[in-house]
Formats: sequence, structure tokens, C-alpha cells
Amino acid sequence: MKKNMGSADRIIRFIVAAIIAVLYFKEIIGGTLGIILLVLAGIFVLTSFVSFCPLYAPFGVSTCPAKKIEEK
Repeated sequence: MKKNMGSADRIIRFIVAAIIAVLYFKEIIGGTLGIILLVLAGIFVLTSFVSFCPLYAPFGVSTCPAKKIEEK
């Protein structure tokens, strides 16, 4: 897997996942919607740690900064 997520994308996903988890465990959101959002939060955390988003791959999207090409 080639990394396709930049650090800003990873941080935003992690923050959104944390907010969803707090809302769920404080019972502000619940039921089926709460479970669906909690699963989504888990996916956000997982993709943040591996720096790869499977939905970006088919569309060729990458939020990683461009690597500098070294000239010799």
C-alpha cells in the first residue's frame, strides 16, 4: 500500500473519530446511528494510522505532499 494521506488529513480524521466516540459514550448519540458512526470512527482511526484511504485509490486522490526529486 502506497501512502495517500497527508498529515493534515490524518489529524482531521483522528479528531473527528474522537468527537464521535465522546458523543457516543456520553450517550448524546445512540441507537443504530450511534453504532454506524462508531464504526465509521474506527475506520477513520485505522486509516489514520496506516496513512492509506482505500476510497482515495480508485480516484487517484492523494493528500500526501509531493516528494522532492533529487538532482545529481
